[in-house]
Amino acid sequence: MRHDRKSAPITHCGPVPSVTTKFRNNEWICAANTAQYAHFVFNTLDQDRSGLLSFEEFVTGLSILSRGTLEEKLRWTFSLYDINGDGYITKEEMTEIVSAIYDLMGKIVEPTMDDDVVREKVERLFQKMDLNRDGVLTLDEFLDCCLRDEDISRSMGVFDSNF
Repeated sequence: MRHDRKSAPITHCGPVPSVTTKFRNNEWICAANTAQYAHFVFNTLDQDRSGLLSFEEFVTGLSILSRGTLEEKLRWTFSLYDINGDGYITKEEMTEIVSAIYDLMGKIVEPTMDDDVVREKVERLFQKMDLNRDGVLTLDEFLDCCLRDEDISRSMGVFDSNF
């Protein structure tokens, strides 16, 4: 994050490659690799592509995810999946994001993540979302599909906040 006040020094912390959480009472163990997904989220928040995250960029992203309309949240999500920012989601970009999500969820995912599972998931998503079958997803296709899918719409509520 960028901090523009000259009186306060900025310290740099390196990336945290993984997080391990263990809840003994629930018998739930999660060993999650967060680095790749965190990279994608950071790049989505970094609107000016400076490599630094300003407070304004951070607050704007947080505001969209916590208080934005469903369409605003979906637009933000599209920009997360559109890794190179060209206005289209390719199968390669979708594969990178889906892999990062599986890595993020760690060992709680069934079936366990491998290249075939990711490839099948991406193919199913494209079959559902690529309405004109041109091999890429546009923002309109993404919004159209997501807004009509109750499960996707409901899942976006996970970000809602009352603060």
